[in-house]
Amino acid sequence: MKRARRAAPGPLPVLGLLLLGALPGLWTVLLRREAAALPEPRPPAGQSPGRWGWGRSPPVRGESGGGGQKTFRTLLAVPAAATDREERDGEERLAVTDSQPPADTASPVERGIFWSREVEEQVPPGFAAEEAAAWLAAARAARVASLERGGCGRSSNRLARLSDGSRACVRYGINPEQIQGEALSYHLAGVLGMQERLPPMALALVEARGRQWEPVREELRGSHWAEGAVVSLTRWVDNLTAVVAPAPWGAEASVGRRLQPLSAGELVGLSPSQLVELVQWSDLILFDYLTANFDRLVSNLFSLQWDPRVMRRATSNLLRAPDGGLVFMDNEAGLVHGYRLLSMWDPYNEPLLRSVCVFREGTARRVAELHRRRSAAAELRRRYRAREPLWARLGFLSERQAELLQARVDFVHRHIAHCRAQAAVL
Repeated sequence: MKRARRAAPGPLPVLGLLLLGALPGLWTVLLRREAAALPEPRPPAGQSPGRWGWGRSPPVRGESGGGGQKTFRTLLAVPAAATDREERDGEERLAVTDSQPPADTASPVERGIFWSREVEEQVPPGFAAEEAAAWLAAARAARVASLERGGCGRSSNRLARLSDGSRACVRYGINPEQIQGEALSYHLAGVLGMQERLPPMALALVEARGRQWEPVREELRGSHWAEGAVVSLTRWVDNLTAVVAPAPWGAEASVGRRLQPLSAGELVGLSPSQLVELVQWSDLILFDYLTANFDRLVSNLFSLQWDPRVMRRATSNLLRAPDGGLVFMDNEAGLVHGYRLLSMWDPYNEPLLRSVCVFREGTARRVAELHRRRSAAAELRRRYRAREPLWARLGFLSERQAELLQARVDFVHRHIAHCRAQAAVL
């Protein structure tokens, strides 16, 4: 008996199957068209557009919660509503709504890696050279009228009121290399063209029977300072407030997470005040790498292993003046002390340097000159000897330390060249 053959399907069922298979693709097209017709999402009211949000830091040092001077807290995570995924040319990239500046907005960066002249001109002037020189001359000639505890860091330090009415922090180092590091860091900042960011600093010799200290002879006995010790006098500055690190060094930092470079592409949509802040930070991080200063942002990064929120708090030894200028305070960990501990702190200092790819052109030019001439230590020595009468009491860098300074200058120069090459291919 022959088995009956199955009838072949007719054209209508086949067409139905084809239509059923095409439904998912049609549904996707309709969804994309519907999404394209919707208005673009906007950041919440009051928040700057762009990759980085900008917030207000918690009240610090006499600042009330409802007003007063603002401090820099910055670059929080972008709200979910402001970020979406967009496909272009078959590649998926992160698209940020409203990230493009108006057509007539000048770029904050020139030639790929340098802050523009317009942005640099808005940076607060800091301590002008003439003003600093006048204060240093007056402080060296003045007598110390009183010494007070508190306000100047370690318990061994004192706040001095001078006979001309000004005030100064007197720092007494646990060992002489801390005062030496403070003095050399101050003058290296002068070599680099960023000394206006550091308060004026002079050395003084403690002599209880000397003219300068005679009015506070009794206070000296209670301070336990050694006779003949060299201390630093740093100009006291009123109304300074704490500073919270911006991204990529602040809110984005976490244990084991690589810092994202600050480059020209990350600056779109930032306000002038935000850019001015970052100009100063770019100098600070370069300066701290050259001096191997671990007692500022590096110490905060180190503490992440115990305190995951430390980068959202005030940065050590960094304050803000009322005009918005940053003040690089207490640099005694730099150079001498820092160079002894490179193996411990460079795993933090080096990534910080690599996280900066926008620089002040003047700073980059000075680094290039020091690299070309291999003269970092020589120029520092020349400036230190010419401007600090007590330089010989503490001496200068050892030969090995001088070599380390030049090596770090060379490393910074290579990093700037790398950033320039990266910008050229973008």
